[in-house]
Amino acid sequence: MNQNKPFRISSRIKSFSYALKGIKLFFITQHNAWIHAFSGAGVVILGFVLKVNTSEWCWLIIAMAMVIISEMLNTAVEFLTDLVSPGFHLQAEKVKDVAAGAVLIAALTATVIGAVIFLPKIF
Repeated sequence: MNQNKPFRISSRIKSFSYALKGIKLFFITQHNAWIHAFSGAGVVILGFVLKVNTSEWCWLIIAMAMVIISEMLNTAVEFLTDLVSPGFHLQAEKVKDVAAGAVLIAALTATVIGAVIFLPKIF
């Protein structure tokens, strides 16, 4: 990649289109993406119903983004691992397991954040 290329708006727009293509691919190919999206929609609805404040919204938004971002990075790791190691390989399995573990930690953390914010309002 040549780092001496001049700045061009058209190149930045093209980069943006690649990012949108990646987001679309993520939602088309990953079942968990839809689970996270529907969970996020539920959080937003519950947030409005329970009238969360601005700082609580910030925590909820960060938590939801953390889960989606970790799931997207996990997907990228899986795609790359499948490319470089199409057959079974113990190291490839470890790579995928660690990436999946990161998603689990993000989802559990988001759940705790949601519980801290919503449970006192519910009870």
